[in-house]
Amino acid sequence: MASGFFAILDDIAALMDDVAVTAKLATQKTAGILGDDLAVNAEKATGFLESREIPVLMNIMKGSFINKLIIVPIVFLLQWLYEPAITIILIFGGFYLAYEGMEKIIEYLFHRGKKGHEVIKEAAQTAENGADLEKSRVKSAITTDFILSLEIVIIALASAKVGYGTLKSQFNPLLVEIVTVSIVAIIATVGVYGIVALIVRMDDAGYKLIKRSKTESGFLVTLGNFLVNALPWVIKGLGVVGTIALILVAGSIFVHNIDWIHHHFIPNLNATLREALAGLIGGLIAIPIFKLGSKAISLIKK
Repeated sequence: MASGFFAILDDIAALMDDVAVTAKLATQKTAGILGDDLAVNAEKATGFLESREIPVLMNIMKGSFINKLIIVPIVFLLQWLYEPAITIILIFGGFYLAYEGMEKIIEYLFHRGKKGHEVIKEAAQTAENGADLEKSRVKSAITTDFILSLEIVIIALASAKVGYGTLKSQFNPLLVEIVTVSIVAIIATVGVYGIVALIVRMDDAGYKLIKRSKTESGFLVTLGNFLVNALPWVIKGLGVVGTIALILVAGSIFVHNIDWIHHHFIPNLNATLREALAGLIGGLIAIPIFKLGSKAISLIKK
């Protein structure tokens, strides 16, 4: 009985050794998309009242966990039933990301010069419809997270396959792949939203440091003031980085998954510029389609 128990523990240890190798490779391969995920979600999780920042972030994080609980089994099922379906879904997701990124660019370029009375009116509407606005932004963040999570899971799965090929494993490759992808999905969610939580609470940490200081100058006060003053710039920076990330991720999906673009779309151009251009063009195509779709859905609901 005891020997059987220790044999099970030995098998578990051997499995985790194999998973450690594949998970390390998968984490390295998904590092870029995780950085994009962080920038996008940090930008989406800010701009709320101080008392609502953490509750909103927790709602988005819960939605992200649910996304991954849905995505992981679906990706493995599709891989078994019809593997090309994963690529088709990725491309549609790429158009949604390109749409979000292009919409932000258009908003910045053409809707910046608002007059004072327009700003006051918008602020009043935001105060009146705060709950609806919060729900809308949380829903938007979770939808974007779904697309990015899909990309993370698929890259992790592909990396797990490569990693398994380097091993002399005694375990079924499907088992190693499932455990690896699940671990990467959990790390992605906890890691990304943990860092986002730290970012959105920078100013609170700064105020607490200032209060703890018994003098009006010194290290704590300097650090506290730095955190308070840096937050608006960090948020603005993340907004820019998040928009660029949406375009680049979308462009990367198009370049690597659409054969014509991969082989014939300005093949000699720098890879990053090529992906950015593909993302921008995809966004311009997606904007009218998504706008018309949104209007059609609104008419149907009426």
